[in-house]
Amino acid sequence: MFQKPVAADQVRPLTRPTLKTPRAAAVAGFVFSILMIAILWLLRQSVPVEPLETGVWLEASRGSVALAINLVPFAGIAFLWFLGALRDRLGAEEDKFFATVFFGSALMFLAMLFVAAALIGAIMLTCTAFPHALQNSPAYLMARASVHGIMNVYAVKMAAVFMFSTSTVVIYASFAPRWLAYLGFMLGALLFFGGGLLGWGLAVLPLWVFAVSVCLLRNSPRSETTQDP
Repeated sequence: MFQKPVAADQVRPLTRPTLKTPRAAAVAGFVFSILMIAILWLLRQSVPVEPLETGVWLEASRGSVALAINLVPFAGIAFLWFLGALRDRLGAEEDKFFATVFFGSALMFLAMLFVAAALIGAIMLTCTAFPHALQNSPAYLMARASVHGIMNVYAVKMAAVFMFSTSTVVIYASFAPRWLAYLGFMLGALLFFGGGLLGWGLAVLPLWVFAVSVCLLRNSPRSETTQDP
């Protein structure tokens, strides 16, 4: 009728994590950085920077662009995993104000990235159905200009705000060196004020995430990177 009490040292968790923070954050950051750099490289090599170009790339570089937009969901999943693991690393030290700005700017950046990829996919699909009617048409020019505005104005600004807020959290939580936070402020300012004018401006974000991931992996305590037998 009565259960025998169980000693505290005999209580075992129902689940056993195989990949703990900050290692999880580092792995996710590496994956996001590599995929995002690959996406930007494929798009810059295939699609002209000029937003009002005539759409020659729809025939010449269709395969590269298709590969880039198909990598976007995987990069987004890795970025979400990086965010979750990073917030778990902060724990009770997470400030509500900066956490809101940090998480909100990251989600808005991801949303704009997905919308831009969807628009590019819609352009390619429409070109397949109407190969001679879409190029240099008002519908194509509007969609192409929308992608340019989303990525080079709004997504870039949200990426800069994410770097600002995360750098502030780095200073207060001390889970990474202060020089990395100062570097984040400088690169974020470059991205915020001039990111749309630089062809590779958005590449600042994955490079900085890669640096954060390296610091997280190197500064992880032994107790978090090892498991009990």
